[in-house]
Amino acid sequence: MNLPDTDSEDELPPGWEERVTVDGSVFYANHLQKATQWTHPRTGKKKKVCGDLPFGWERCVDKNTGKVIYVDHENKRTTYTDPRLAFAVEEKENANDYRQRFDAHTSALQILHGKDLNGKVAIITGGNTGIGFETARSLLKHGCTVIFACRNLKATELAIEKIKAEKPIPDNKCPVFYLDLGNLKTVKEFNDQVRQLKIQKIDILILNAGVFALPFTKTIDGYETTFQVNHLSHFYLACLFDDLLAVGSRVVVLSSESHRFADITFDNISELKLSPDTASKYWSMMAYNNSKLCNVLFARQLAKKLQNRGVSVFSVHPGNLVFTDISRHWWFYRLLFYLVRPFTKSIQQAAATTIFCAVAPELNGVTGCYFNNCYQCEESKMAQKDDLALALWEISTTMVERAVGEQKGLIFRI
Repeated sequence: MNLPDTDSEDELPPGWEERVTVDGSVFYANHLQKATQWTHPRTGKKKKVCGDLPFGWERCVDKNTGKVIYVDHENKRTTYTDPRLAFAVEEKENANDYRQRFDAHTSALQILHGKDLNGKVAIITGGNTGIGFETARSLLKHGCTVIFACRNLKATELAIEKIKAEKPIPDNKCPVFYLDLGNLKTVKEFNDQVRQLKIQKIDILILNAGVFALPFTKTIDGYETTFQVNHLSHFYLACLFDDLLAVGSRVVVLSSESHRFADITFDNISELKLSPDTASKYWSMMAYNNSKLCNVLFARQLAKKLQNRGVSVFSVHPGNLVFTDISRHWWFYRLLFYLVRPFTKSIQQAAATTIFCAVAPELNGVTGCYFNNCYQCEESKMAQKDDLALALWEISTTMVERAVGEQKGLIFRI
């Protein structure tokens, strides 16, 4: 059958209509030939829609006609077209078979358009500011329960009030607990407090918080601060929540393209390399680069350990020189970030890749990948080395166990 040209291969030819069965399978009605088929007339692909209707929608039966109608309560309108069709995804022959739907210009809220996240539970570290705040705000606006893990509780409360001013949100949808990533004891305390909420599953774990361009300092645990805040404490946190990560859970680790400039290798990786003991062995930019490589390697190894449980793990690059307070530690970087601000992503755009990896249905079954601009890309050659990822895991385990006084092996059930 010859079909007319179109700018979109998903656009239906004249006389065709897209419909949905009760179980979410998409089929195509050809009104000209009075026939139906399961495959798209242009792409030849099958599609399915997610099980839930978008936020604010309800499926009803018209009492007068007996036909199924869809009611949009927020906009006070009805339609015979299932609104889930707007978010249908192609059925995949393998998990990594998907097309790019979003790019660097996409915002987090655009990705979440129409999604109902009621019943979902997310944990976000550093959700009170910057990219973490926009991530939390976007999820809360779509019904998700977001547990804030932050060091500055006052700033977090103010951030939540800002979100509530835009849309009323119950207090139990946004609990706040203290977490200082520079103190491994508070990581355990945070875990204990979250468990008092009696949640059965963590649907989304976003390891977002981080520091950049710090002068040489050590944490209360005796480790270099950039390494511990950006990697080691997040490593510990994920391990503690092992039993609450189940089928369908997503773990998103914020890394950076800076990981490509790290100098960690399998030959030189050690506690001293990861966490220098003196300022003479320390350069803030390299410490940051190395911590970002640790993020990718950690996500890679975590994905391997959880893949048989149906948990997906991703590392992501939010954007280059995004204007947030991460540059606050040195005036030069504050000035640089300010000067390039008109040419970089907004914070909403910077949160998009995190949100995409946290909720996109086409990523079901995908794990262990690195994403940039809402699409999978190849990480650095060093970040692809499984032996280096395992070595980092073992060193991190030893460092945490020493600091918190646990017997070897007790806290890392993953």
